[in-house]
Amino acid sequence: MSPDRLSAHELIETVVDPGSFASWDRPVGTAGLSREYRESLARAAERSGTDESVLTGRATIRGHEVAMIVGEFRFLGGSIGRAAAGRVVAAVRRATAEGLPLVAATASGGTRMQEGTPAFVTMIDITAAVVAHKAAGLPYLVLLRHPSTGGVFASWGSLGHITIAEPGALVGFLGPAVYETVHGEPFPEGVQVAENLVEKGIVDAVVPTDELAAIASRALTLLSGTAKGARPPAQPAPGAAITPFASRPEPTQEEIDALWSAIEVTRRADRPGVRELLRHAAEDVIPLNGTGEGEADRGVLLALASFEGRACVLIGQDRRHQLTESMGPGALREAQRAMRLATELDLPLVTVIDTPGADLSPHAEEGALAGEIARSIAHMTTLTVPTVSVLLGEGTGGGALALLPARRVVAAGNAWLSPLPPEGASAILFKDAEHAALLAARQRVGAAHMAEDGVVDVVVPESPAAHEDPEGFATAMGAVVAEQIAQQGRGDGAGGSADGG
Repeated sequence: MSPDRLSAHELIETVVDPGSFASWDRPVGTAGLSREYRESLARAAERSGTDESVLTGRATIRGHEVAMIVGEFRFLGGSIGRAAAGRVVAAVRRATAEGLPLVAATASGGTRMQEGTPAFVTMIDITAAVVAHKAAGLPYLVLLRHPSTGGVFASWGSLGHITIAEPGALVGFLGPAVYETVHGEPFPEGVQVAENLVEKGIVDAVVPTDELAAIASRALTLLSGTAKGARPPAQPAPGAAITPFASRPEPTQEEIDALWSAIEVTRRADRPGVRELLRHAAEDVIPLNGTGEGEADRGVLLALASFEGRACVLIGQDRRHQLTESMGPGALREAQRAMRLATELDLPLVTVIDTPGADLSPHAEEGALAGEIARSIAHMTTLTVPTVSVLLGEGTGGGALALLPARRVVAAGNAWLSPLPPEGASAILFKDAEHAALLAARQRVGAAHMAEDGVVDVVVPESPAAHEDPEGFATAMGAVVAEQIAQQGRGDGAGGSADGG
């Protein structure tokens, strides 16, 4: 395997002081998982020598005490399911509570396709824990190993105070195999390579394996201020634990057909989007444009608006322009401008999610698309104003997840959220696109499933479908948005703060 892919255990032995690593991991349960999936996990454990795709624990690196999270690519491609995510979150919070610097060595293809949307949204939980760790003044070092792609790179893999990569490591938002399956052509060579990302200013440096301990020690000395004495332990980061899977029966053909019909409805060219929402439901709209720093992306719409007398800052993914031009990193920088505006003006933030997926091009990769997704998620998790996310239609990939972490999440009846288009997920697991409908149902991507799983708070029915009554659909959605703002303690058009609910 190249380049020089060490196992998780081998990396730990190479970097930490001999005999210093103490595992924090507990056995992983498989209750509620299908027999087929349990068998896959057993084979992965035998192949990798680990019980999950990440190992966590405490160690010393040249005398520096650290917490460590190390990915194991041999375990189902290093994919992150709910058990792995729970392990990562627990380790980050423990590091914060014990006042330890955190070292994360990623090796992952992203979200585990067998688990789908419930696993996908755990990237928010991990990001929130990392943000709290950094807010406590504790160092966070990231080593991007070969390969580091997908949701891991677009969340906690892009938030390090210092980020280094292995020589020749494949690092990118979308794995090249998925890109080739979806687009029918290979991803251009040399773009998703560690050395290129250093040149583009996305990664700080490329560091050979035998130099990792030395650079980590130097960085920890500088970042933790050891010459001034030890830092007092930080308080644990708040937040609920990631719950294990409940047992779920195999979806019936009727359920599969109904969900696929909903997905196809959201892809209709005449489906109303954020513009129709503002036209029919908002009382006043002042459009804004761009990042304010010389960059604009037509894939998003930024505005000051009001719904039923409640002013807000709104950032919406504009499906009209995404039909011909994918949403790039500039769109997420505009979204971050909206987040800053909401904070500065003490106004609620409303995000409207409606995207077939972010731009999957060399330009987007070199424009730090994954990093902008991670920073958007991180910013959303720290906002103190009322926040409402609206899943209006399609919700594909990191571009959708970037705008999801609100206090209240509203979904249209036919809306859905998935780490990849169902066809792409089918390509990974079945090597074809013919199982897309079945996999979408198994991944629980639909609005009703997300409500059951606690991802969505309110589902706005579509009776009839949105394209059959655009005005009625938009009006109903606007009323729910206003209600969700009000429930968070926002007075009519007045300043105030979120109630923290």
